[in-house]
Amino acid sequence: MHTLDSDATILHHLDPIDRWNVFHRLQELSVPCHCTAGQPLTVTINSPATALQVWSVIRRLTLSRSAAIASLETCWRQAVS
Repeated sequence: MHTLDSDATILHHLDPIDRWNVFHRLQELSVPCHCTAGQPLTVTINSPATALQVWSVIRRLTLSRSAAIASLETCWRQAVS
C-alpha cells in the first residue's frame, strides 16, 4: 500500500479479479473507493473502522484456503478456552 495523503490509499498489489471483488465489497460496505480498468483501487480511509473493514475484505479475498482454516481454528480455540 502506498499512502497518497492522510485519507487515501492505493492498493495496487491486487490482481485484477481480486481488485474488482474488493472494490464491489467495499461499495457494499459504503467505504469510499474508486476503481477503473487497468488502474489501482483507491480507497479513502478516514477512520480506524474503515481501515479494519478494508483489511478484512482484502484478507478474506486473498487468504489461501489453508491459511483461512488455520485462522478459524485459532479463533475457535480462543473462543473455547
